Amino acid sequence: MQNRITELFGIQYPIIQAGMVWASGWRLASAVSNAGGLGLLGAGSMYPEILEEHIIKCQGATKRPFGVNVPMLYPDIDRLMEIIVEQGVKIVFTSAGNPMTWTAHLKERGITVVHVVSSVKFALKAQEAGVDAVVAEGFEAGGHNGREETTSMVLIPAVAEKINIPLIAAGGISSGRSMLAAMVLGADAVQVGSRFVASEEASSHPAFKQRVVQAGEGDTQLTLKELAPVRMIKNDFYRDIQKAYGRGAGTEELKALLGRARAKRGMFEGDTDQGELEIGQVAALIHEVKPAAEIVAGLMEEFALVKREMLTL
Repeated sequence: MQNRITELFGIQYPIIQAGMVWASGWRLASAVSNAGGLGLLGAGSMYPEILEEHIIKCQGATKRPFGVNVPMLYPDIDRLMEIIVEQGVKIVFTSAGNPMTWTAHLKERGITVVHVVSSVKFALKAQEAGVDAVVAEGFEAGGHNGREETTSMVLIPAVAEKINIPLIAAGGISSGRSMLAAMVLGADAVQVGSRFVASEEASSHPAFKQRVVQAGEGDTQLTLKELAPVRMIKNDFYRDIQKAYGRGAGTEELKALLGRARAKRGMFEGDTDQGELEIGQVAALIHEVKPAAEIVAGLMEEFALVKREMLTL
């Protein structure tokens, strides 16, 4: 299957594995790339030397394209970008910041740049900054999310209507059926996060993976909007947040409650009660942990099947 995104990245399928904190190490990224998609390393949970190690290991595990997702709020971003250039990474996804900051620097060094947005406004700013494509991430998505709370069903066609560069849809996509829906709405490809958290190769803790597959409808919530909106599974930590809101907690109290390394504690170390368990609403449709290659193959098989069924209507 060839389109603007597969040609841009040199991949077989228009499937991008999201660069998620504490889940997206070299094993997952290389497995997705080897299966025909585009694997991403999640630099948001990596010190510079750890990112360098994962890039080198990923290069050894796949000869196919892969990239790095870099949240621009990261304190050591200068060093991260230096390592990315030094190690010859050819694809970078940026998020959580102004795309003007790094796009020209990366493109001058022959790197394809994609920026993650949650609104038409920021999609246009990213296009103006010179990115090669944008990811439009809907309200359903896990982890840190946009404040606009626009669902994928609305966001994807709204962005597609206004930009002329390739569009990748994210948020609520875990099957070939939802992949086809996103592309019918105007996307050239999909970025899949939560489904790959529940993969064998994800670096997230097995206990977290099990909480994902056990999650049902309504078991996630977007909260902490005063700090940075984040969607998470409702656990003891989430309930502590709600109690804090109930007593009128301000920003400083919420920061103290969140503390440091709360996401690492939950997603990487496996504290499913007091850790921050970031995942999308689509967790309710994920019922088992699978190898990444099976996930990619299943997406494409169902995509082709449903597409054929639609043609007979």
